[in-house]
Amino acid sequence: MTIREIFLDGNYNCAEAVLLWANERYGLNVAPEDVRLVSGFGGGMGCGENCGALLGAMAALSKALVQDRAHTTPGFREACAELVDRFRADLGSIECTELKEKYRRPDVRCLCVVERAAAILDEYMQTLEETP
Repeated sequence: MTIREIFLDGNYNCAEAVLLWANERYGLNVAPEDVRLVSGFGGGMGCGENCGALLGAMAALSKALVQDRAHTTPGFREACAELVDRFRADLGSIECTELKEKYRRPDVRCLCVVERAAAILDEYMQTLEETP
């Protein structure tokens, strides 16, 4: 399924949709019931703070890169920072409230942001695959 189909289905918030999409795209082996772990990230953690779509992408990046623990994964901190930097550069902010003001539409909610989060994650994952 495309990120658009998952998000517009209406059953998933922004964080859940990005993680579900990434799970399918990259074969992350996230169990369907484990998607609930990012449920609280939607809507900027329910209070308009950090963007849930970015947090869903971060969860996918974590699942893809971390073998045991974040602290024992070489380059993981830098990878997270790079994903955030790319998101901010593309969309102008990482804050849900700011992004909603700029991009949210009544008929499709934050689809634009969710699609960009998925695209940014996809582009970044491709650069990681190309790095020896």
